[in-house]
Amino acid sequence: MAAGLDPSWRLPVAFATPGTSSFTEFLNMAAPDLLPGNRAVPRSAENVAPHGTTIVAISYREGVILAGDRRATMGNLIASRDIEKVHAADAYSLIGIAGTAGVGIELMRLFQVELEHYEKIEGAMLSLDGKANRLATMIRGNLGAALQGLAVIPLFAGFDLDAPTGRAPGRIFSFDIAGGLYEETAGYEAIGSGSLFAKSALKKRYAAGATQADAIRMAVEALYDAADDDTATGGPDLIRGIYPVVMTATAEGTHRLTDDETAAVARAVVEARNAQPGG
Repeated sequence: MAAGLDPSWRLPVAFATPGTSSFTEFLNMAAPDLLPGNRAVPRSAENVAPHGTTIVAISYREGVILAGDRRATMGNLIASRDIEKVHAADAYSLIGIAGTAGVGIELMRLFQVELEHYEKIEGAMLSLDGKANRLATMIRGNLGAALQGLAVIPLFAGFDLDAPTGRAPGRIFSFDIAGGLYEETAGYEAIGSGSLFAKSALKKRYAAGATQADAIRMAVEALYDAADDDTATGGPDLIRGIYPVVMTATAEGTHRLTDDETAAVARAVVEARNAQPGG
């Protein structure tokens, strides 16, 4: 018989207790050690785990775009050239992570389960504001690990099904390591080590009401500019065929651009920079 298994073969009480629609709260009762923020970590873990870098979000006419570069670093080394840091959170929202890659990917998967669990228990989808608040609570739970070097900062964006008439349906939310939640009203945002350069690029080019094609081009160009000045951000790799991950959230749901679609945009950006290398 497996160690620790109840000889009656009954599930633990937590599994049979009517409870919360939050999977994170359930996990905190049933197996708190499985939550990322409850694990013991070294006193300083800042340079022992791969770190993901730059993510950009852009609101446009039909929805919102989230795009991320593919590089992960560990100190001064490239830990991975093709990590994926942008994913669908659910049918109408997207999440990207910067910071400690392993913790970030685990938190992102937990958030996906959190939203799916709520929908199954309540029979309805959380509002976009509700999703952002749930994510903020999860980040707050990782504060102890963040202070020891395993920080994760997500960027959350989605299509607001309840957006009032006249308001852009694509909304963007950023966070700090303490779980602070901020809605970005400029129409764009970036996180990660290259965010300063990405936001500077978007600040000059962004226009409200942009088409999807224009927004995708702006996102790829912003990541290119970030990679140009930030060693931790990877630019389009035309030799290896590694390009940014670009996803959209619209009234039709979430969609990831194919590698061929992203490659076409990336190659157009590189060709344009060949003609004007300085900017």
